Amino acid sequence: MVMIQRLVGARTEMLSLYTMLAKQKPFGDISDVQMLLQEFCQSLVDYTANAHFQLYRYFAENNERRKEIYDVATNIYPDILDSTNTILDFNDKYDCSDQCSRFNNLESDLSRLGEILADRIELEDRLITAFGYNLDN
Repeated sequence: MVMIQRLVGARTEMLSLYTMLAKQKPFGDISDVQMLLQEFCQSLVDYTANAHFQLYRYFAENNERRKEIYDVATNIYPDILDSTNTILDFNDKYDCSDQCSRFNNLESDLSRLGEILADRIELEDRLITAFGYNLDN
């Protein structure tokens, strides 16, 4: 399914940027951190929007007729929505272009975000697996 491929692609790109950003610790060179942080924030929002406007709209519009898949989506959606709020909070705090220079909490905020993303990905994988999509491809 195209929507799952898009989601997995956006997720892979976002995780790659997350890893690159996390490796910048202790966030010494501000200009490098700012540039990478902006790229990461954009990718993070793209990934999040992809899930909501592609995958979850599919369910909201009652396009899924298979009960087992619909049940998984309905079950995980509240937790996906919670993670979306955390993602948007992170983006609001750090998507500040070249004016952003307050990185005092970036390490702990990235760590917390990483935990939220891990939980979210686990939930998404449950849904992707229910669709019968093989994540190993």
